[in-house]
Amino acid sequence: MMKYPIGIQDFGGLRRDGYVYVDKTKHIHRIINSGKYYFLSRPRRFGKSLTLSTMKELYSGRADLFKGLWIEDKWDFKAMERPVIWLKFAKLDYHSKGLEAALNEEIVAIGKEFGLTLSDNNLKNNFSKLIQLVGSEDKRAVLLIDEYDKPIIDYLDDLEQVDTNRAVLKRFYSVIKDSDPYLDFVFITGVSAFSKVSIFSDLNNISDISLDRLAVDLVGITQQELESYFAEEMQEIDADLLKRWYNGYSWNGKTTLYNPFSLLSFLRSRQYHNFWYATGTPTFLIKEMKKQRYYDIGQVEASQMGLSSFNVERLNPVTVLFQTGYLTIVDNSEGFGFYTLSYPNIEVKQSLQRHLLELYLDYPLHEPGLRVLKLKGMLERNDLAGVVTIINTLFAELPFDHWRRDDEHLFHAIVHLIFSLLGVIIQSEVHTARGRCDAIVKTDQYIYAFEFKRDGTAPAALQQIEERAYLSPYADDAREKIAVGINFSSETKQVVEWETVSSAG
Repeated sequence: MMKYPIGIQDFGGLRRDGYVYVDKTKHIHRIINSGKYYFLSRPRRFGKSLTLSTMKELYSGRADLFKGLWIEDKWDFKAMERPVIWLKFAKLDYHSKGLEAALNEEIVAIGKEFGLTLSDNNLKNNFSKLIQLVGSEDKRAVLLIDEYDKPIIDYLDDLEQVDTNRAVLKRFYSVIKDSDPYLDFVFITGVSAFSKVSIFSDLNNISDISLDRLAVDLVGITQQELESYFAEEMQEIDADLLKRWYNGYSWNGKTTLYNPFSLLSFLRSRQYHNFWYATGTPTFLIKEMKKQRYYDIGQVEASQMGLSSFNVERLNPVTVLFQTGYLTIVDNSEGFGFYTLSYPNIEVKQSLQRHLLELYLDYPLHEPGLRVLKLKGMLERNDLAGVVTIINTLFAELPFDHWRRDDEHLFHAIVHLIFSLLGVIIQSEVHTARGRCDAIVKTDQYIYAFEFKRDGTAPAALQQIEERAYLSPYADDAREKIAVGINFSSETKQVVEWETVSSAG
């Protein structure tokens, strides 16, 4: 039976214990032979740590671990052997000791592994000495840094601590450039690409390959790799459904990838669950999305510069969602530097929207979630009275102080998230030549155009749908078209009036 390396980040242990390994050594070899200083941003659980572990074993001369892999006869293990300094920020106890003290303690510990005594209390001096003493002219050192941004990501809700940790990291990373004569190769990974001004200002020779062709499929699993390494398993699996659940990540708009953690977890359990999202709920991100009224993602556009710069003081939800893996590139306007982004797959979309809806409703979706699921059947049966009843039930349980802030936004956000979670296709505030429709909902038999009014009338909502021809783009569709006008009362906090007009397909 195949052994799936779920959560295993140690390349040596993976190979020794007989776990399946999707061979990425060709990509690693290409990167090593293309330059010296690299930075790679990728979402968590995507294989960054395993990639660094593989690099460590390559430079450590462990030829036995690479038998049968692409690189086996293309790497001179003896001639390329180098001392490796591998710094893992996830190991550091900076929460209790402070970043500078914890980082200095780790540098001293690494020095001991090389038989060195680093007695200076100054972090920058100790790091500089470590590189200079470990590296030499004939065998310069390799520097690998994993999760470089964790001391900032962990404190996004505490900007004062962010500033403190950022200053420490800026001084720390400034050592690398001055240590160039002692370094043979440098590879830094993290989730977020903070602007070079904020952290890497003194390391201006580093190459960010996050959107580069060199790293398109360095981590993650392609469809071809899935079919090659897991051919037997795929004979029993609905390939299209698997792809819709866990594939879709892309950093060029062409090559799509599976999240390894989710894919391997599914192959072991054979159950469609939200494996990746369950490993770490992005509480701060969800709160920030609600704060900025960002609930209707759909497809959005962003520039290359915007996707490559994480500004803590002025968080851009699109940038954060992309770098953390909740949005991905679905189209690349080559030559113009603009990208179209969307959710990568079902796992990410449902998980993020579920937690965002919980935040808006201010309670976990357990019993309320069962009510929401009933809406799917009602829409398929054209039972709009039932739909309104369930929506009103959900709104009735909202804390009163929520409404005092902005009832119109709250109403639109909750309705959109409810319909999205049903699994039907919804487009909120759909633009046409004559305006925009609040929501278009499609089922197998019906296409609904929803228009919501606050303290207005249902007939006025229907008139807007008709006058602005919200359903006209679907004239050739065989499904029945139904215009739905809904009036929401800011006084009663309920849908108080609704009307429909239908037309044949």
